[in-house]
Amino acid sequence: MKRSVFVISMALSIMACKEGSVKDVTVDKNLIIKSETIISSESNLDMVWIEGGSFQMGAVAEGLYKREYPAHQVEVDGFWMDIHEVTNAQYQEFVDATGYKTVAERPVDWEQIKKELPPNTPKPHDSILRPGALVFKSSQQPVRLDNPANWWQWTIDANWKQPQGPNSTISDKMDHPVVHIAYEDAVAYCDWAGKRLPTEAEWEFAARGGLDEKKYTWGDEDPKDRGDLANIYHGDFPYNNTTIDKYAGTAPVMQFKSNGYKLYDMSGNVWEWCSDFYDENYYKEVAGKICKNPEGSTKVYNPRDPYATERVTKGGSYLCHVSYCYNYRPSAREGSSVDTGMSHLGFRCVKK
Repeated sequence: MKRSVFVISMALSIMACKEGSVKDVTVDKNLIIKSETIISSESNLDMVWIEGGSFQMGAVAEGLYKREYPAHQVEVDGFWMDIHEVTNAQYQEFVDATGYKTVAERPVDWEQIKKELPPNTPKPHDSILRPGALVFKSSQQPVRLDNPANWWQWTIDANWKQPQGPNSTISDKMDHPVVHIAYEDAVAYCDWAGKRLPTEAEWEFAARGGLDEKKYTWGDEDPKDRGDLANIYHGDFPYNNTTIDKYAGTAPVMQFKSNGYKLYDMSGNVWEWCSDFYDENYYKEVAGKICKNPEGSTKVYNPRDPYATERVTKGGSYLCHVSYCYNYRPSAREGSSVDTGMSHLGFRCVKK
């Protein structure tokens, strides 16, 4: 759910779930991308070289989300990728060097927000339109899973430094992935670091770790009753987390086994931004084609959030559960509004 819609829905009890529309966008495409693993050179510390190659992108089994179909042939060139998600310590270094303020820390701009909402949406009270972000709140009992407001709470002054809101801290989580990162916050870090965000094709190729046409980053074994494969939600969502993986929230990076390319947390922990615009029907448009270094769609389309400008997010998070968010698989794809900062949304970088 996008940040602006949630602010308004909390204030007015509305959800932007109208009939879908297609948003044409000007695409800023640059860089793209083949897989033998080479641990990074000194100049690319904490990165792994992905040699590149071809693979079937998308779901290879029926019964998954339609947005992952049909699988299609993709070729990518070689690139370096961070071995883990960008951490709080790394983001702190960036902020200390630049003085950057994330979207969640800035004043809320109603004129900008209303462009992403249904026409004639009334302005909520100014007490709602304050800097903040969406924070996960577990329920006390079973709830309807078709309404994210049952477990997301707009929290004033929540941001990457205060992930749960005022009086929370990251002082003991410097090795955890940074969260509450909107798209431009991730891009700003990448620019400072001399890197960029991966395309969806690069990300999925890397996540598969050389295991083409497998369901998970480690193969086909179901992680539902396993606590050693990924940081996901075990138990009954969103009120009974058994934490058999030892973490109710984010985990420090590199706590779970890496995939075949020495990449960590390509499944679970936090969602990761990609550079592609999100078009739910994009795979249908490229069906039967061989896509060389694809950069994604030139338009935005998500019937579940029709007014937002969205980019692709991949990998799922510690909140993903098979009952409603079966997204801890390489082929899984979602769209997130570019203004969104949430307590399970981060990123990692790539470079040529």
